[in-house]
Amino acid sequence: METVDVRVVLAPAISFTCAGLVFLMGRSVFWRRFWSLGAATLKLAVVMSMLPGALAGKTFVWDLIEFTPGIGIAFRADALGMFFATVSSALWLVTTVYAIGYMEPEQAKVRFFGFFALCVSTTVGVAFAENLLTLFVFYETLTICTYPLVIHEETPEALRAGRKYLAYTLSGGACILLGSALTYQVAGTLTLSRSGILPASADPRTLAVLFATLIVGFGVKAAIMPLHGWLPTAMVAPTPVSALLHAVAVVKVGAFGILRVVYNVFGIELLRSLGFTVPLAYLAAFTIVVASVVALFQDNLKRRLAYSTVSQLSYIVLGASLLAPSAACAAVAHIANQAFAKITMFFVAGAIQRTTGKTQVHELAGIGHEMPLTMAAFTAASLSFIGVPLFAGFITKWYLSLGALESGMWWFAIVMLASSLLNAAYWLPIVYLAFFKGSPERRPEVREARPLLLVPTLVCAVWVIVLGTTSDVPGMPFALARAAVEFVFKM
Repeated sequence: METVDVRVVLAPAISFTCAGLVFLMGRSVFWRRFWSLGAATLKLAVVMSMLPGALAGKTFVWDLIEFTPGIGIAFRADALGMFFATVSSALWLVTTVYAIGYMEPEQAKVRFFGFFALCVSTTVGVAFAENLLTLFVFYETLTICTYPLVIHEETPEALRAGRKYLAYTLSGGACILLGSALTYQVAGTLTLSRSGILPASADPRTLAVLFATLIVGFGVKAAIMPLHGWLPTAMVAPTPVSALLHAVAVVKVGAFGILRVVYNVFGIELLRSLGFTVPLAYLAAFTIVVASVVALFQDNLKRRLAYSTVSQLSYIVLGASLLAPSAACAAVAHIANQAFAKITMFFVAGAIQRTTGKTQVHELAGIGHEMPLTMAAFTAASLSFIGVPLFAGFITKWYLSLGALESGMWWFAIVMLASSLLNAAYWLPIVYLAFFKGSPERRPEVREARPLLLVPTLVCAVWVIVLGTTSDVPGMPFALARAAVEFVFKM
């Protein structure tokens, strides 16, 4: 049931307004923090106010501008969009708190917090996009808004990373624009309100080009190998930006776009008949394994986190590609599962850097005795990525494995097992170094990070456990993921 509701456009507008106010009044520390925290809280409240309706099957819509009949800027909050917007809004609030503490000694804070707000505005715009044109506009705006954050330090290394980021992501955007034009030519519409808009009678070769174009376009930000090169390079950005890139905004927008292509542009039945998702599933499995192997050899903590993100994002792609209900549940749920675990890890990395100056894995011996709460949060996130029961990542791996069996491609369950072993191989040594290496006689002084860094870290770590233990609880995130899948599979 569709309901015209201004809240669906108000949500992205709040962050956009916040950015304008920060740029105008942000030289005052008080007003910069007031508008950043106030807007983050208000946006989350607006999104959460729509959640009961989304769980009850309502869809909220608002047409903003129509350029020509059937083409315009319009918003639609269905279950899938609501899931992504809820995760983004919740994590924007905790990341804002963390960023206030982390960025205190940094330069250009007005620019940082202004573009930070714009990034989340465009992310929610992508989540609520009713059609491919609206999605493209916000997708490209996100690229432009993120660039000043990537180059924030303005060092030669940061500027090179920014150029590389733009080269990759703008090329991906061009592919999406081309794919959108082809979609309109074939389907006569760009709407994302249905489960499949392309006619089965269309030329399979045209559909193949269309599928490849859109997947490559969104795959750049989703960091599918070999389109991932920009992501590890972008780790030169400040830690809150890295957290934003990996958990809240950029990479998730790419993965979300792939879900829209599979479920809303093509639809399950058409893709089953065409078989286009089979090679995509193999590419996702390749990315999952190879990126994890590369992560094993990264001594810089943020680069290890970056390659872990490359691997983890392809869980979403694999889940979409299997075209099975359980795998689809895993794909949607992993938007939240990966986000909370990965942002926890980035918060830990930033807290360690700010408190001790350490950035390399080999430097972390004994850090668990100095920062026990911080490293306890890191341990919870590590166990989640490994897939230990009671942690969020277990839900993803369990349902992905079920989806592999449902689709008749059981060998992808082995990929999940291999991924768990590789995750254990590059996360558990850090936990061991932190808590079991170093001289116990030395009894280092406990010096946790300041509260503005520690509290958001612990909040996200707790949610890693909450997401892993509430999959059958009505009203919790997994229930919304199921609602999205029910629409797609007509369950």
